[in-house]
Amino acid sequence: MDIFDLIGPIMVGPSSSHTAGAVRIGYVARKIFREEPKKAEIILHGSFAATGRGHGTDRALVAGLLGMHPDDSRIPDSFEIAQERGLDFSFESRELRGAHPNTAKIKLIADDGRELEISAASVGGGRIEVRELAGMPMHFTADKPTLIISNNDKPGSIAKVSEVLSREKINIATFNVNRSSRGGRAIMVIECDSIVSPETLQHIADSPEILSVAFVDPD
Repeated sequence: MDIFDLIGPIMVGPSSSHTAGAVRIGYVARKIFREEPKKAEIILHGSFAATGRGHGTDRALVAGLLGMHPDDSRIPDSFEIAQERGLDFSFESRELRGAHPNTAKIKLIADDGRELEISAASVGGGRIEVRELAGMPMHFTADKPTLIISNNDKPGSIAKVSEVLSREKINIATFNVNRSSRGGRAIMVIECDSIVSPETLQHIADSPEILSVAFVDPD
C-alpha cells in the first residue's frame, strides 16, 4: 500500500470513490470519444445509483465529460456548465448483471450522430477500471498513458502500430486486443511508459486499417 491508497487523490469531495472516481470515468470517456459529446445517456448501478446523488456522483460524471479533473472547483456547478455548453444529459438507475457496485454505463452521442458506449467502475481511491467499450469486454485503468485504437481485424494491423511506436521510441507497458469477430472490428488498448505526441497519433491514424485513435493522459 502506498501513500495514495491512504489519503486518496487531490479532489473536490466528498468521496474518492463516488466523486473523484466518477469524474475520472467521465473524463476517460470523453478522451476516448475524442470530443465533447452533444448528448450523454448515463446508467448508474449499485451504490452509484443508491447513494450517488448525495455524494455528487451525477455532477461528477458530467464534470468529467466536460473535461474537468477531480480537483476542479467547478464540479458542483457541472450541470449548469453543461447546459451553457449545450450538453444534453440524462440519468437512469438500473441493475447491471455482474457489474462492480460503483459502475456507470455511458452512451455518448456526437453532433454527427457518432456514438460510443463505455462501462467503467470506480474501484477506490479515485481509481477506475474500464470494463466494457463499444460492446466489447475490456479491462484497463488509464493510470498510465493509454492508447485506444479501433481497427479492422486484418493481418499486420498490430505490427504497423508497434512499428510506429518503436520508431518514436515509445516503450509499451501492456498491449491488449479484443475483437467483435474474426475479420470484424478490433480494439487495441496500449499502455505506454511515456506521453504519445499528436504527431505519433496521426502516424498511427494514417494506416488504412485504423478506424480511430484516442489517447488518455493520466494527468
